[in-house]
Amino acid sequence: MTNPLVSAETESSEAPRQRHAVQIVGMGASAGGLDAISEFLASMPSRTGMAFIVLQHQDPSRRGLLPELLRRITSMEVCEISESTEVRPDYVYVAPPSFDLAFSNGRLMAVETADPHGRYPIDSFFRALAAEKGQAAAGVVFSGMGTDGTAGLRAIQEAGGVTLAQEPSSAKFDSMPRSAITAGVADFVAPPGAMPMWLCQVRSVPHSGAHGAARTRRQALRELMSLLQRHTGNNFTEYKMSTVLRRIERRMKLHQLDSMESYVGYLRENPAEVQLLFREMLIGVTSFFRDPAVWDHLSRISIPELLAMHPNGADFKAWVPACSTGEEAYTLAMVFDEAVSRTIEAGKDSGKYSLQIFATDLHGDAIDKARQGIFGRGVEDAMSHERLLRYFVADGGGYRIRKELRNMIIFAQQNIISDPPFTKLDILSCRNLLIYFNPKLQEQLIPLFHYALKPEGLLVLGSADTPGSYNELFTPVPGCGRIYRRLDASTQRVANYFPTKIAKAAQPSSTEVTTITMNGNIQTQVEHLLLKAHTPAAVMINAEGDILYIHGRTGTFLEPAAGRANWNIHAMARDGLRYELADLIERASRSENQETVRELLFKDGAQSLLVDMSAEIVCEDNQGGHSLLVTFNAAQMPARKRGSRGADTRPQELEQQLTMSRLELQSVREEMQTSREELKAANEELQSTNEELQSTNEELTTSKEEMQSLNEELYTVNAELQSKVDDLSLVNSDMKNLLNSTDIAVIFLDSQMNIRRYTNQATQLYKLIATDLNRPLSDIANDLVYPDMGDDAAEVLRSLVFCERQIPTRDGRWFMVRIMPYRTVNNVIDGLVLTFVNVTELKLLEARLTPEGGSLK
Repeated sequence: MTNPLVSAETESSEAPRQRHAVQIVGMGASAGGLDAISEFLASMPSRTGMAFIVLQHQDPSRRGLLPELLRRITSMEVCEISESTEVRPDYVYVAPPSFDLAFSNGRLMAVETADPHGRYPIDSFFRALAAEKGQAAAGVVFSGMGTDGTAGLRAIQEAGGVTLAQEPSSAKFDSMPRSAITAGVADFVAPPGAMPMWLCQVRSVPHSGAHGAARTRRQALRELMSLLQRHTGNNFTEYKMSTVLRRIERRMKLHQLDSMESYVGYLRENPAEVQLLFREMLIGVTSFFRDPAVWDHLSRISIPELLAMHPNGADFKAWVPACSTGEEAYTLAMVFDEAVSRTIEAGKDSGKYSLQIFATDLHGDAIDKARQGIFGRGVEDAMSHERLLRYFVADGGGYRIRKELRNMIIFAQQNIISDPPFTKLDILSCRNLLIYFNPKLQEQLIPLFHYALKPEGLLVLGSADTPGSYNELFTPVPGCGRIYRRLDASTQRVANYFPTKIAKAAQPSSTEVTTITMNGNIQTQVEHLLLKAHTPAAVMINAEGDILYIHGRTGTFLEPAAGRANWNIHAMARDGLRYELADLIERASRSENQETVRELLFKDGAQSLLVDMSAEIVCEDNQGGHSLLVTFNAAQMPARKRGSRGADTRPQELEQQLTMSRLELQSVREEMQTSREELKAANEELQSTNEELQSTNEELTTSKEEMQSLNEELYTVNAELQSKVDDLSLVNSDMKNLLNSTDIAVIFLDSQMNIRRYTNQATQLYKLIATDLNRPLSDIANDLVYPDMGDDAAEVLRSLVFCERQIPTRDGRWFMVRIMPYRTVNNVIDGLVLTFVNVTELKLLEARLTPEGGSLK
């Protein structure tokens, strides 16, 4: 239901929400959203007083690495939600895979879901966040596939919170943010790196109530209401001021304005903001089968009783004012269809029943969406599977109302306060609307509903609506306190208010009559008199038949139609000329020449006239339209045509009308035959194309779902691999530093004795450079006097027993050369490790301690 402001639940629970001081920012993403979340948190200051909760579509079979990845991005504490958690400011909380989030006693909880597939965890949490935090809630939708998050952002927006969506051009997958933007539930659209600035600015705006004197504020409010009425044509002064101010302050908060006066100035300079404020006043709060007990009572008791009053069948009428996007109107159509089906199955009635529902709303965009009858996957949670199959057909990522149900409803834009109501109704469903009007307007609308309903008609109100003191107009239906039956009452009680908004008809400009005098140019005066006396009466009309200019006396041929002023020639033509004139204008519009009707018999009171009419295009405009000049020339019927008795012209008149009718019928037949052949061919082509498209659509839908699942898994695996690469890079750096710090020359060889890796100290023995990797070690020049190295290395590879020798160099140094097998983590021999330890000092000490000519054993 579209109401002036927010839902009844929001208003009634707003006071306790204000006790929660921590502002919570919910962040939802799907495939490709990790980069956006990382950029957002990297740009967010570490001390903002806000808490951040991250939800991402993840494969439940894989271990979640999101907390570990986010800890490298932000200095805030990052933790995964496992049990009941108290939400603290400047913390980042991550939802585990296959879990939904909920609030219990102010604490955040992870609730395991029974069905991990086909669910909408972001929407579910955003709704819970809106209910818990109200104006202290914020929702952000990042990159992802599907529409998850759109309905949740709407709930946050309705509760007075702030909503953001990622700029689609910056998202790897733009389906989720684009869905939110298209639905109009995103207050800000920005790249992830710019979002923290908006959130911090909105949070820092002081409350507007602390600025300005009361008198200045009231004056600014009156000017604001005047701007709204002037730009939208709707008056909001009859709505409750407390909730009106709350919606105004929300827009002020979004624009970082701290006073009503500054916001009025902003409205004057930005007309587009007036329309946005108007939409803010008309947030639609509606759903299928809201308050199920009321609809169940209607389906099983109230409507069957209505049907029982008409056992031979009847055509019923219903009105659903403030229908928003149409869920309530479609629900009424469903319960009526179910009631009729049960009645027929029970054999109680054999008549034919139908229901025509008029669904109206002030918001044009909501009406356009309601007409489409397309809804998201959220309808699966609002009704049983049986109803879903019976009244919906799958349409892409959502569901479409079936044609037979859609044909029961007429959607129209209407203002219940100022437009006349629908009348002779059997059912009037106005739920959760009256609570947003002041008591004076409520007292006017209840009698109006009584006037619109038939005797014994049903009035369905919301959980917070009542007929007030009008107990003599309505009585509650037993068993359900929200349905009322109309009672008969005196006309003095109910006839005190009836809205009538009559559009002002554009009045044609009057032609100034110039008095002719004998002074001045004689030629001009003579020409004017001749035109006035001898030219035929004529009118200038546009392509739609609206009269633009009248020349001469046309009263014989045209007269104003009764009722509201209508300056269209088709409405003003007299009865004897109407059909012939319409045919003449149509022929002239298609022809480049003048079209004429001659000697048309026309009776003007007691006298009979022969009328000649002509029409031709006189000018065309730039838009492809044209103007026509229609002339009338009448003469009295000659005596020889009147007959012996003088006044009996009826047979000739009838013959003339019959001839015209035959010509029109022949023309219509030819056009119908041509159109039938064209439509038949087009229908066959469309049927063939439709079958092909339906088959292709099914294949694409299956492929899309598979690709979406595969993409999400690949992004998760990619994030895990990136984490492993980072870990390996860190380990590699540690190993490199460790080997270099030992001051030991080390060379790693593969099983073909090719160089795999070496330390910097190895370049003191071998002439190694970076390009020597993967070259045989024997090709590298060295200072060692070790001709048997190749044989020793081959023996180590064969026996897997390490070899250790003391080898001199050509410049007098000594090295302990150790050759060992290279074992992988899987215990596979995959080369050799050569270590060279400098033992020159040990050799010199040995030489000093050993007797001349001997050696130290």
